[in-house]
This record gives sequence, structure tokens and C-alpha cells, in this order.
Amino acid sequence: MAEAAGISRQSYAAIEAGTAVPSTEVALRLAQALGRTVEELFRLPGRPAAERLAAWAGSTPAAPGRRVRLTSIAGRWVAHPVDEAHRPTPPADGVVAGLVDGETIAVRLLPDPPPPSELVVMGCDPAFGIVVEALRRERGIEVTWTQRGSVGALAALARGEAHVVGAHLRDPMTGEGNARWIREIVPFPCTRIAFAVWEQGLLLRPGDATRIGGPADLARPDIRIINREEGSGSRMLLDEALAAAQIDPSSIAGYDTRATSHFAVAEIVASGAADVGVGIRAAGVAWGLDVLPLRREEYELIVPNHFLDLPAVGALLDILRRPGTRAQVEALQGYDGQRMGLPV
Repeated sequence: MAEAAGISRQSYAAIEAGTAVPSTEVALRLAQALGRTVEELFRLPGRPAAERLAAWAGSTPAAPGRRVRLTSIAGRWVAHPVDEAHRPTPPADGVVAGLVDGETIAVRLLPDPPPPSELVVMGCDPAFGIVVEALRRERGIEVTWTQRGSVGALAALARGEAHVVGAHLRDPMTGEGNARWIREIVPFPCTRIAFAVWEQGLLLRPGDATRIGGPADLARPDIRIINREEGSGSRMLLDEALAAAQIDPSSIAGYDTRATSHFAVAEIVASGAADVGVGIRAAGVAWGLDVLPLRREEYELIVPNHFLDLPAVGALLDILRRPGTRAQVEALQGYDGQRMGLPV
């Protein structure tokens, strides 16, 4: 760090220990080297912590005290809530101090923040964690990765809350994947990048396939499902399957539930809190469940054309095109990454 800031090790050690006060030039050099502002790094004794205004990108209202990760997107700061259920617990840049107006919040910055987030990706594919780790390990790029259903992710992209989103939507009338929703939701040109073809199905506890043989059985009174949130591709798939079986969704116990990820569905089924849910094979395998196949789908990454030249996006595409990344994803089971990283 001393070398990056152009100062001696002794000077840096004294500043870090609080026994020396940096000059304006040194403070600016340190801020530049760390990708932070001077106000984030230094403040007068007894002064309150610095705050930053940011657009709120959570799917629920911003509660005071909620931990957030900050990322600069197209020249403005965007605050994404930190996933508190993730283990190990990830660090945060700050906490919500209050609502300023509309969707703008004040964020109280925390000391010793994590490395700056350079890329925001929203989606529901758990395999993307492999890509996040590769970007951090090999390129030093920090990614804010947020779980969000396909329609919600596209809406967030349209609002400028993400650089890249994932989607697996299918028009039941035409069979067209994703393109219709991109046209209807996102107001600027985008490029679709193939991630993988995955298999979705009904996730069941071992042995339950003897009593649950397909969507038609979900209407039985002794069967309770765990559903995904509205706007997710998995919920749309379930709705298509129920329509084909001529089943009224309101007759199904648990239809109005809203799990927020494939792994959440698998965990709930494995716990016995529900008998069945729709999810990808990889989630079922991870929780020791049986999978009754419903459909193979193309999961794609959608990138606004005005972000294609960002170095972090370029690094993401490089990682996706590596055979090693494909092998890691396919090892999760239920994935075909043959076209991973290629334009659709």
C-alpha cells in the first residue's frame, strides 16, 4: 500500500497507527490507491462517521440499520442489501441511516470496509458463485451478487441498479426465451450472453416419487408445495405445467408461498416443511432430493450494450469462456455449458 501511494513504509505505518497525520497530497494518494474518498478514510476526532447518498436497490423498503454494499453504476452510487443469510457473513460498506427522498437513502459508512465492489450481478443461478470466486481470486474484482427472480432482475437493470442480470424466461405462446421480456422491460439495447442450459423439475424427498408423479398430483389435499416469488422463471414454469394439467392454482396448498432461490426451495423440501417445489437439478442434488424433470431451459446473462466496454464486464466474459469455468459449473449436475460466454 505504501508503494501504491508513493510514500515510505514508515510513513504509512505511522498514519495507519494514528501517530501521524497525512498531508493533503498523501491523503489523496491513499484514497486513489484504495478507490475511496478522503472522507471515507479520514475524519476529525469526535466527528460522526461519514455518510453517502445512494439509490436503494433492495426488493423491500430500506430499514434503518440494514447493512449494505455500495457500487458506482453509471456515475451514481447504488446500495444493495447484504445477504444476512449467506455464510460466512459478508462484510458491508455501511448501514442504512435513513430515507432521504423517494428511493434515495443515506448510508453511514463503516470503518475498514471491504475492497470496493466493481460489478453488480443479479440473478437466481447458484452456479454463478463459481464465477464470482474466480473473478475475485484471479482478477481481484469484487462482485456484488444479488439473488433476484428473472423479471425482477430485468426491472432492476432497467432502473440502473445492476451491470448484468440473469434470466430464464419463456413465452408460452411462441417458445421464445427472454427476448420478449427484455424488449418490454429494458429501455436500452442489450446483449444476451449464454451461461448454461439447465434442467428444472419437481424437487421431492427420496421415495416421494411413488406418490407424486407429476404436476397433476399437486392438487391433492395431502400435498403442499413451496413456490417461488412472482416474476421468477420457476414460478412461470409451474404455472405452465398447471395450465397444461388444467389445474386451478388456487386449489393447491402452498401456491402463494414465495421462496427467493432454488436452494431455498430445496432446503424447505428437504426439511419437510413442504412436499415439493420447482427448482434446478443442481439444487436438488445439493440437498439429497429426487428430481422429476419438467424442462431444460437456457439461462442467459443480459448485459446493457453501454456496459460492454467496462473492464469488469470484459473480465467476466473472459472467465465465462474458459473451459475450466464450464467444467466447474457442469460438475454441479444438471448443467450444459457448451456455449458459455458466447453471444446468443
